[in-house]
Amino acid sequence: MRKKSLVVSIFIIVSLMAFGCSNSAAPSDTSSGYTKSDSKDKSSNNNQDNSKDNKSQENNSKDNNQSQEIANTQTVNKKNGQYVICIDPGHQTKGDMSQEPVAPGSSEKKFKVSWGTQGVATKIPEYELTLSASKILKKDLEQMGFKVIMTRETNDVNITNSERAIFANDNNADLVIRIHADGSDDSSTTGASLHIPSQDSQYTSKIYHDSNECAKLISLQMKQDGFKVNSIYQRSDLTGFNWSKVPVVLVEMGFMSNPEEDQKMAETSYQEKMMKSVAEGAQSYFENK
Repeated sequence: MRKKSLVVSIFIIVSLMAFGCSNSAAPSDTSSGYTKSDSKDKSSNNNQDNSKDNKSQENNSKDNNQSQEIANTQTVNKKNGQYVICIDPGHQTKGDMSQEPVAPGSSEKKFKVSWGTQGVATKIPEYELTLSASKILKKDLEQMGFKVIMTRETNDVNITNSERAIFANDNNADLVIRIHADGSDDSSTTGASLHIPSQDSQYTSKIYHDSNECAKLISLQMKQDGFKVNSIYQRSDLTGFNWSKVPVVLVEMGFMSNPEEDQKMAETSYQEKMMKSVAEGAQSYFENK
């Protein structure tokens, strides 16, 4: 009996040991320390973290680009701040029909300042249109950093063409932009034009080159912005050119003798678009200096 009991006891012990080993060897979903669900969650978290990192990098890139744009603008404005631009809004409320020399020391004389033209449809006088557009141009140039002076800021003045040029000379202007509007007996004629001092004139040959370079850049910008520009004309008969010692460009905005163009030029939005083109062309000129 004792032997049988001993054998049974041994058998039971061996069986229990075998059962325990079998359980410890069994595969488990938790044997690696996390479940399949945990693996998906961590993968999702990693993707979210990567997405956040990418967005952060994109934001940093945008911030850097914006900072660079601001720095570039500040640099341009600082450079532009070195330059003085004189704007001369053409004509005035009342013309002065007395005469003055067309050039320093010249025996030839012209009216000191004419009346200008008038809109065939709007009845707006040229002097009102040119002052309105000139004020817009002044604002645009100042936003670019330029120092801007004007020969007149009201219509009720009496400033001759030679005095306007002398004003720019005395204030050490680097460029003069004269704003005018055109008129013609042919009401179908349209388009802007640019006028510059003559290359062959003894009074303006020294300022021809820079005047021409500026006019070409303004013309190019205006055309790119959708404006019709007929041509760049050299003039030796304009008192405002002949008395100038600095580069000068005269912008004829269009023909007030054409009903459609007259009405367009009277619109503030049209003036803003055109003067922006003129300002950007002028800025290109100084960037190339």
